[in-house]
Amino acid sequence: MQSLRIKDLQINPAILTTALEKHEYTIITKRSKPLGIALAFDDNIITNGLKTALMIDAYKKSLISLGQLSTALEISKREAMKMLSISGIDIIDYNFQDEIEELDSFL
Repeated sequence: MQSLRIKDLQINPAILTTALEKHEYTIITKRSKPLGIALAFDDNIITNGLKTALMIDAYKKSLISLGQLSTALEISKREAMKMLSISGIDIIDYNFQDEIEELDSFL
């Protein structure tokens, strides 16, 4: 997440465009006080609503856990896992390569 001053946007509006193209959240400030948040438009916002889309994005970026996701959305963990699965998002992030390397060093 980055912060942009109104003055910076007046001088170089491409800063905001670049941040949105990278799907970064951007806080826009005026005299160091937050005015709003800019975020890239995504079909997920229309399908699931803004809060759900933000929470799913935070989960994908490993900023929140499955438990935190389900609590924030006021749904059960099972419902959260189903929602993530339907959206094509991995629920378990497990690196089998680490296990293979550990087994190789053991043998």
